[in-house]
Amino acid sequence: MSGRITGDRGLRPDPEDQRPLDLRGAQGVMVGSGRQRNIFIKYLVELPRSIKVVLLLLLCLAVIAGGGWIASRWIIPEIAPTYRTQFLVDTAKGRDPRGASDIAASVRTTVGNSGDGDALALRTFGGACGASDNTRRLVDFTTDDRRELAQATESIRAAGEPTLVRGIVEAVQDFSRPFDLSATQMNRVIAITRHGADACDDDIAFVENEIRDRIRAAGLRLEFRVVGYQVPKAERDRLRRIAAGAGAPDPLLVDTLPELEAAVDWYANDEPVLRGARKVVDALNPAVEQVDAAVQAIDEGRFEAAEGHLRTARGADPRVRAVLEDLAGRTKNPTERDINAHATQLRDRQRRVIEAADELLDAERARTAGGPEPRTAYRRAADAYNTEAEALNKTLAKLRAESPVAT
Repeated sequence: MSGRITGDRGLRPDPEDQRPLDLRGAQGVMVGSGRQRNIFIKYLVELPRSIKVVLLLLLCLAVIAGGGWIASRWIIPEIAPTYRTQFLVDTAKGRDPRGASDIAASVRTTVGNSGDGDALALRTFGGACGASDNTRRLVDFTTDDRRELAQATESIRAAGEPTLVRGIVEAVQDFSRPFDLSATQMNRVIAITRHGADACDDDIAFVENEIRDRIRAAGLRLEFRVVGYQVPKAERDRLRRIAAGAGAPDPLLVDTLPELEAAVDWYANDEPVLRGARKVVDALNPAVEQVDAAVQAIDEGRFEAAEGHLRTARGADPRVRAVLEDLAGRTKNPTERDINAHATQLRDRQRRVIEAADELLDAERARTAGGPEPRTAYRRAADAYNTEAEALNKTLAKLRAESPVAT
């Protein structure tokens, strides 16, 4: 963390006439009632039909636009999922007959640990080239019934050839259907495959370009993660190129069921926790700098400037509220609970720092700052913020150390 609060200097970046009206004799005046309304209706009725049609159309457009703004500003963010994650799993035949069931088990474990605001879906790939069922969406995006997805994995059986590219292409389409609610933070595909080669597409350069073009055409903010389970060494380079075509980092290659479960759970659950905590820090650090500037302005007697800096610092709070709500739904293990607690406490400490700076500003304006109280309160708030920031950093480092991938 770059923001840090230091010492007395503040925060650093780690007439009008009011007599009653005499209305006697004013019996012909009607304000906001029948007479004005009747005149308006009279003129409206006398307008030509073409003008009335235009006016009605404009009125309808205004209502629609207003409703759209309300929906996009208030309603949709409240009902849209935080993350939409689709598990794209390999059901093609492999060397280990238990491979498909291992993948199914890893998905079931991950679904049980998923965030409360996540919408999850399941798609499989594997079958005959050119067949319509060589990739299938088994479960559509849902935030309500995780049991449906878990139960669907129990029906997975290994059969057919690997059709990973077709699975990726159709997965992209699953995120771009009309009237679907996009995730407020991220749309994701987690592909779990036992193969690096595609049985239907030998030209790896064509495959890379095809995947890129499909994602670009969808116009989506879509994140891919790839886990390779017991992938033959001869196919691993091709899998890396397929992942690169999807804009994903290098595949995470694992060989055992515990490694597989850890990898899938990391991408689906732990990675969003890290991302959320970083968003909190990224929003609060600039606010820290603004409070620092405010305290310096107070010391220099520039009270209006100090007010402006503090007003800007308060703007961080709405930006982190939704992130903290998401983190509160990701507390399935002790480390995640610690991160949620520290991130929430850090936001609360920052609020207290701003309050203390406000009190210091009020005291200076009232010329009562000779006493130690406002500055002592500010230093205490600053120290508490720094302590919480260090605790959050340590907890994030612990989570990163548990990661099966380099972060």
